[in-house]
Amino acid sequence: MDFFESRIRELEKTIEYHNNLYYNNDAPEISDMEYDKLLRELEDLEKQFPEYKSSNSPTMHVGGEASLKFGPVKHIVPMESLQDVFSKEELIEFDARVKSYLNEDYEYVVELKIDGLSVSLEYENGKFVTGSTRGDGLTGENVTENLRTIKDVPENINNSSSLEVRGEVYMSTNVFNKLNELQEIYGEKLFANPRNAAAGSLRQLDSKITKERNLSMFVFNIQRTSLPSFKTHYETLKYMEECGFKVVPHYRVFNNIEDVYTRILEISELRGELPFEIDGVVIKLNSLIQREKMGSTAKTPRWAVAYKFPAEEKETKLLDIIVQVGRTGVLTPNAILEPVRLAGTTVRKATLHNIDNIIDKDIRIGDIVVVRKAGDIIPEVVSSSKEKREEDLPIYKMPEFCPACGEKTLRLSDEAATRCINSSCPAQLLRTIIHFASRDAMDIEGMGPSVVSSLIDNHLISSFADLYYLKSEDISPLDRMGEKSALNIISAINKSMNNDLSKLIFALGIRFVGSKTAKSLSKYFKNMDNFISADYETLISIDDIGEKVSKSIIDFFSDDKNLELIEKLKVAGVNMESTDVIKDDRFIGKTFVLTGTLPTLKRDEATKIIESFGGKTSSSVSKKTDFVLAGEEAGSKLEKAKMLGIDIIDEDAFLDMIK
Repeated sequence: MDFFESRIRELEKTIEYHNNLYYNNDAPEISDMEYDKLLRELEDLEKQFPEYKSSNSPTMHVGGEASLKFGPVKHIVPMESLQDVFSKEELIEFDARVKSYLNEDYEYVVELKIDGLSVSLEYENGKFVTGSTRGDGLTGENVTENLRTIKDVPENINNSSSLEVRGEVYMSTNVFNKLNELQEIYGEKLFANPRNAAAGSLRQLDSKITKERNLSMFVFNIQRTSLPSFKTHYETLKYMEECGFKVVPHYRVFNNIEDVYTRILEISELRGELPFEIDGVVIKLNSLIQREKMGSTAKTPRWAVAYKFPAEEKETKLLDIIVQVGRTGVLTPNAILEPVRLAGTTVRKATLHNIDNIIDKDIRIGDIVVVRKAGDIIPEVVSSSKEKREEDLPIYKMPEFCPACGEKTLRLSDEAATRCINSSCPAQLLRTIIHFASRDAMDIEGMGPSVVSSLIDNHLISSFADLYYLKSEDISPLDRMGEKSALNIISAINKSMNNDLSKLIFALGIRFVGSKTAKSLSKYFKNMDNFISADYETLISIDDIGEKVSKSIIDFFSDDKNLELIEKLKVAGVNMESTDVIKDDRFIGKTFVLTGTLPTLKRDEATKIIESFGGKTSSSVSKKTDFVLAGEEAGSKLEKAKMLGIDIIDEDAFLDMIK
């Protein structure tokens, strides 16, 4: 294999990797410009050496694919992607190609390029019947029920014919910020940007989760219709508005490329004021007849391009580094900057991620630094200009003590993050108590984020142990509470005192100790005192407990403040014993995987039954799986079980097994 063939194969592999991250996992690692650079290099090499071009080259197809989690939908009209351009020169080149094709007058429609997930909506006799993602452009995923939860998707429209429209599902900036606040409170991974959040939310198997995410949608194209044909794209946009759709805003028509570019610059300045994210501007021929003349390549129309805003970078001075303590105890360094205008907004603060990033880039307080705002909401410091550095600027070090509570910080050898592990740390308090009260932990009904926030703000609690010393008269005066609600919460708190030890262990929030690990620890140690006094060798000898978990447990109990909290729970009367009783050992050594919705049993109920007979459950199907308990809408787990020849049972068969 010569150099050029080797480079083509390498580019194909790299591009498909990034396609999978962007389209299927909603987690891109590189910017659009970096991706486009790879794609253009591949296109150029394929033109020079056509003998090395693969039939399934990423230059020939849209990057996504339909997930097996959803039913497939064949697109009658392909959902093509757009060619990206990044400069005025490339835009003029596009205009020159249009001119050479048409040799007649033409107009462009200029639209905002919404940063979301492209979908199709199909209507019959004015009623919404099917909604799907783009997928690979030819086959998408059936997400009809999830799309019904979006307020901008009308169930009925002012149209009695067949109609298919294309649009973009997105998450507003305000909703995105609130979602990430909740993600942080619950200790979940934060979404990098609204596009990833919108895509992940729409592709949920549970439409209730999609509804909670408050997604929005703009439509921008008629894919097909049984109505008499329209002459221009502008007419179709107006018609979709009349039908009751929310059409992409701020669209305009221009008859020359200079005016188009002026409009692009206007939109670039406008983007910081919009309530949603855009990543560029779409330029399309207005005439539908002229579009037909120009046609399409294997994956993109020749009559349209997307002008992508480049990842803007600017220099400014790093005034200070402040450390923020997150709800999970992670200490995050943030740069305080001299204000600089970037991507339509004034930037005064940027993330530095972690100490390794600061050391690798040799960033110091007082440096002139390069700041970038690309696909993420939060700007980041890209580099420092060492040639402009003043002498004797000290190397930055992360604080040894938590800036919120003063306790010593901890950094594990295999992690970039520095943490505070004090459960009473005020910066972590809200998240710690919400986790403690959550369903899989102490299961205190009614103790949601708003109630916990109110209790903290009114100085009624300063730790999760304080919950067991509350009285109804403490709670009833709070906003949106009252006597009945207060009594219900006190009742739920009292009920939780009798929970099994496993729920308490999980509720403590020990890093790496999930609900399943907590059950193993509870069964092994039988009571809290035994668990607290366990040494490293004992912990690591337990099945499913590795080095990382064992070290985390030892670190947790080495903090006197955590021991004081447990003692306070004891005094309050919280159960410290394992109450798990195995009825018999019929499922000893057996692993079940649950998938789909069972007719009568909830998933956690079925799990408890399996464990009460000595069995265990797993979240994934493998050769070690003994039974797959399947209900309605069982997805890829069921298919994998069939491939591996694993026993598949329904609820009736399961109930027979436990008689």
